[in-house]
Amino acid sequence: MNEGMSRRYVLSGAAMTIGAIGLGSVPSWSASVDDSGISRNAEAIHQEPMIKTNRTRVYDALTDAAQFHKVTLLGVAMRSGMAKDVKPTEISREVGGAFQLFGGFIVGRQIELVADTRIVQAWREVSWDPGVYSLVRFELSDSGAGTIMRFDHTGFPK
Repeated sequence: MNEGMSRRYVLSGAAMTIGAIGLGSVPSWSASVDDSGISRNAEAIHQEPMIKTNRTRVYDALTDAAQFHKVTLLGVAMRSGMAKDVKPTEISREVGGAFQLFGGFIVGRQIELVADTRIVQAWREVSWDPGVYSLVRFELSDSGAGTIMRFDHTGFPK
């Protein structure tokens, strides 16, 4: 697998892990777009999972380091070769605050935090050139007894 595919695989795995928040099981990622439920191209990843819990619980899982770390350990990104003795997740709950996800593979800053509704973050894979960031946006909305999480990840470097 080349370096670009490896990055895309881990970032797609991250999307699937995030989509698994609140679910009883974590779906597996496959190379098939149809099987993964993720729409992706050279510039973006888009996902709209239905999560069987309320928006508060989803928001908290995305902004609480301990909860997010537990999901990470169960998720696809960990099964793709990342060791289980990774660096702990760190997540600031303040706009402008830093975070470290997926064993330190992804780092960034909180851009916008609207409780139970929206999270916008600047993400960078640690191997990217200095100063290069992508943009991640989580939009949470009610849907029956659950939450739809619209996940958009844009601005990948070439």
